[in-house]
Amino acid sequence: MIKITLPDNSVREFESGASSLDVAKSISEGLARNVLAAEVNGEVWDATRPLTADSNVKLLTWNDTDGKSTFWHSSAHLMAEALEALYPGVKLGIGPSIENGFYYDVDFGDHEFSSEELVNVEKKMKELAKQKNIYAREDISKADAVKYFEEKEDPYKLDLLEGLEDGQITFYKQGAFTDLCRGPHIPHTGFIKAIKLMSVAGAYWRGDEKNKMLTRIYGISFPKAKELTEYLERLEEAKKRDHRKVGQELDLFTFSQRVGQGLPLWLPKGTTLRERLENFLRKAQQKAGYQQVVTPHIGSKDLYVTSGHYAKYGEDSFQPIHTPHEGEEYLLKPMNCPHHCEIYRSRPRSYRDLPVRLAEFGTVYRYEQSGELHGLTRVRGFTQDDAHIFCRPDQVKEEFSKVIDLVLYVFKSLGFEDYTAQISLRDQEDRAKYIGKESDWDRAEKDIEEVAAEKGLNTVVEYGEAAFYGPKLDFMVRDALGRSWQLGTIQVDYQLPQRFELEYKDSDNSLKRPVMIHRAPFGSMERFIAILIEHTGGNFPLWLAPEQFTVLPVSDKYNDYAYGVMSDLEEAGFTGTVDARAEKIGRKIRDAEVQKTPYMLIVGEKEMDGNAVSVRKKGEGDIGTMSVSDFLDLFKKETAV
Repeated sequence: MIKITLPDNSVREFESGASSLDVAKSISEGLARNVLAAEVNGEVWDATRPLTADSNVKLLTWNDTDGKSTFWHSSAHLMAEALEALYPGVKLGIGPSIENGFYYDVDFGDHEFSSEELVNVEKKMKELAKQKNIYAREDISKADAVKYFEEKEDPYKLDLLEGLEDGQITFYKQGAFTDLCRGPHIPHTGFIKAIKLMSVAGAYWRGDEKNKMLTRIYGISFPKAKELTEYLERLEEAKKRDHRKVGQELDLFTFSQRVGQGLPLWLPKGTTLRERLENFLRKAQQKAGYQQVVTPHIGSKDLYVTSGHYAKYGEDSFQPIHTPHEGEEYLLKPMNCPHHCEIYRSRPRSYRDLPVRLAEFGTVYRYEQSGELHGLTRVRGFTQDDAHIFCRPDQVKEEFSKVIDLVLYVFKSLGFEDYTAQISLRDQEDRAKYIGKESDWDRAEKDIEEVAAEKGLNTVVEYGEAAFYGPKLDFMVRDALGRSWQLGTIQVDYQLPQRFELEYKDSDNSLKRPVMIHRAPFGSMERFIAILIEHTGGNFPLWLAPEQFTVLPVSDKYNDYAYGVMSDLEEAGFTGTVDARAEKIGRKIRDAEVQKTPYMLIVGEKEMDGNAVSVRKKGEGDIGTMSVSDFLDLFKKETAV
């Protein structure tokens, strides 16, 4: 007999070889019908996989992230089965689950697969799903696995097998389909009730431009048709809010092929939006004791070799810039932290000087493949709201706590109320990708976990998500459409101070190494603004809106008065325009609403005679006539909030 401990700490006994699905059935048949997978001792397993020792078991349903992930990964296998049935001889790459759905990379040979063919693949998937074929796991030797895929003439699976050894290899079979896969999978295909294949794209095998371009088919699936309908409705709303579309409509930014891919050009209104965000954070940082610095857009290659970034990310950087001096190389700045280390190092520091908090809106450059670029969310040049805190080890927790306060202040001010703090730690097994001493990592991870607990944050722990130099706290924010974004990060770093030989003189006159905290509440201005646009649909709060008002004269007789009203408002620190076009007032109102202007001030003879404005508020309509001074008071009160 084996003992199974459930999340509520209750313990149940089963015969060895029972599955998590058997555990579910012992609780209720209804629960068993909804179990997609199980977390066994912290690892996600098939719900049907035998349990042979005492275990902690958490049953996973559609309501669990790992349950959804398992469901979508199984759907990718179902799509692969359908593709093999419809297109005999296709070669398959990889088919993982992603945040929303799944994809599979496919080599169709000479056939050019088009999006028009997705409907037929969907139809075949639904037909196969109804067969309720079991996802069966099989351990297999490397020799047998290689033989299978050699006979199948599948080069991509053989490539994947090269890095695997006996004891690491499993096949999963459902119906007529067999795949190389670690799993886990749902019990059978019948769970998949609703399917929508979304799009077709190109993807290089293993993400390498030197390899063959495969066809990537994206899809999503659900256990109920109603959930697919709701998802597609949310998707339509997301299209309306797409930051590329809204940004163009509101004249915020543009791109130019002549300038280059992934390099946004900020238009006047977009620049105003950026500046408002920067000034907002600058004020908050100033209150929190940060000092603003500015560093160059390039740096010596040796700087990034010293920091370790070149060894880690050199291939993702732009190629070195060669100067007329032989052997001299520079890089476009891919990150700000090495520069800030050199600023700290520019003069002797005492323990009394610490913490030193250096902040910069620093523009950095990283090479992204053209297929990965996407509006403002994935670009080649972006500005980070970067800051680095150099402190004593005994100050780490207090400083980390203050940064959390700053991040939450930013979220609250901008209407991001639904968030989770992800504690990103080292991989529990593979330590090779991290630099530094185990003891420093242990202390840094402990400090982050303790501060997060003291702050009462809603946290999840993700192993293997730490930076190569230290653990971090990443804030995962849900937007108005329920999508999750990583916004804001705080990292504890014992390694860069070591690499740059940073020091401070302690109270006993001995030289000590400071600890470095990296933090960026926005992350990057480009990506943050993209997410903010989609979160608000371009309906920015008054204090942030690039154009806070527009004055609408009912005829050209009142243009001079309209410009006078605008002048009074601009003198008080607000920004807006006058729509002096020879258009009817109804057209002017409609155009102002399309531009999402917070306030429309209509002026005619009555308003001019009374030094007043008739006020329309976006989303509310007419709110009455008031004097210009009363409107100014209203404006000031709303922007203060």
